[in-house]
Amino acid sequence: SDWYFFPLRYVVLTTKHHEGFTNWGSSMSWNWNSLDTGPHRDLVGELGQALRESNIRYGLYHSLLEWFNPLYLADKESDFKTQNFVLKKTMPELYDLVLKYKPDLIWSDGDWEAPESYWNSTSFLAWLYNDSPVKDTVVVNDRWCNNCSCHHGGYYNCADKYKPGTLLTHKWEMCSSIDKLSWGYRSNMNIAELMDEASIIEELVQTVSFGGNYLLNVGPTKEGVIVPIFQERLLALGRWLDTNGEAIYESKPWRVQMENSTDTVWYTSKGPAVYAIFLIWPRDNVLKLSSPTPSPATQVTMLGFAGTLKWQKSPSKGLLVTLPYMLPSPLPPQSGWTIKLEGVK
Repeated sequence: SDWYFFPLRYVVLTTKHHEGFTNWGSSMSWNWNSLDTGPHRDLVGELGQALRESNIRYGLYHSLLEWFNPLYLADKESDFKTQNFVLKKTMPELYDLVLKYKPDLIWSDGDWEAPESYWNSTSFLAWLYNDSPVKDTVVVNDRWCNNCSCHHGGYYNCADKYKPGTLLTHKWEMCSSIDKLSWGYRSNMNIAELMDEASIIEELVQTVSFGGNYLLNVGPTKEGVIVPIFQERLLALGRWLDTNGEAIYESKPWRVQMENSTDTVWYTSKGPAVYAIFLIWPRDNVLKLSSPTPSPATQVTMLGFAGTLKWQKSPSKGLLVTLPYMLPSPLPPQSGWTIKLEGVK
């Protein structure tokens, strides 16, 4: 347990992906699960226990379809008039996951080929929210049938790497992957195909400004190792959140999401405080914010820096903030700093 948990609120594990291998000892997946073969361990159970001890919410990803399962392929052949795969394999396993591991979140996937009438999603969800052991706490996403996504669900994922570009009225989540070409681990990936620290932070900030949650994926190796380059990216994000997390966690979108003139300043809010997160350090050390309206009582601080910052009313509108002097450094500067504004409208 020497893994340093950066501040996060929930973790989602793939219990079963589209190939059908289950990371727990499913009795519906004889000899094709992590207890009967491979590590001979209940990975879903072990991770759940570790997360609960760390007070982190536990989400389970589950694929409804299985690309190679003969039962599924036969149902598909019948135009989904038969439901042998649903009744004998995928639904019994989903009920088993809920009863055995009592997840805080269910991240459904693999829904897109068939209608709700095939998957029996509504009867599962009715049970989940009315009778299951997690009925009062569980959260789900929107991938439950071929036209559910972005229309029906707890929160919306819509598409992978979804960027609405505007404030949504419904809670949503952006799922992204450090490896830009894959969700699973690739032994042949190269550095240019990975997101760097700055682009991860930018994606997080944009998502939260628009009211979304950010779910960042890494694919472990077949031995279950998170490779050092992924660890490095996650730890860098954790260090950034150590300083700037106040503007991210439990925040709400502000009346303005970003400065019109630029997509390098993004806003969040919490109670009376407004946070302006800027991704590029201005050359003249003066940050121009045209959206907030200051008052004589306005106080300006920067997360991670002691003391208040000088500011003045902008000649046009908004305010000009004098940033602390940063020592010149041969390294490119970190990405993303947060100005906290109190007493602005």
